Amino acid sequence: MTQSARRTGPLLALAVVLLLTAGAVTAALLWPATKHPAAKAPPPSPSPSASPSPSPSPSPSKALPYPWFAVGSCLDHPQLSPVITTAQARPCDQPHDAEAIANPTLPDGLTKESQIALTMLKVCRPAVDDWKAKQGGGTWYSFPLGLSLNYYDQGFREVTCLLTASQREGGPKLTGPLKS
Repeated sequence: MTQSARRTGPLLALAVVLLLTAGAVTAALLWPATKHPAAKAPPPSPSPSASPSPSPSPSPSKALPYPWFAVGSCLDHPQLSPVITTAQARPCDQPHDAEAIANPTLPDGLTKESQIALTMLKVCRPAVDDWKAKQGGGTWYSFPLGLSLNYYDQGFREVTCLLTASQREGGPKLTGPLKS
């Protein structure tokens, strides 16, 4: 073996070790970390032995621990209707407070209730502007319906964007579906 081959062997081995170490450090630094605990499982479905209650059309289609309504669902909300304590689906052809117009997802990284509230308004804004324009005038209000920081920290991100004809309790109700 030549003298240059004897010098190159240890240098080559050192280079391989350094490359492997750099790769391991890079992988450790770039490995995705779980920022939020896993979301809790949705509650079990009602027992089939229970008599089904009539459901307004369309009805909520997701089982989340907070109110969520599919696009096209009509509902009453406790901030607009003084006789209820939670958002409740209503038939769209009868008086109701609001209609669901979008279901965006909140981004990761929010840490305060105020950030969640402002982000819900922001992610609903495009749908609200679009639906307001389709109504052909009048006064319309954005009303995001979503989650608290507690649920956000559990990994929930789904929001319901509502369009209403009122922003106060006892205000005007919608009497039919919105124009799409």
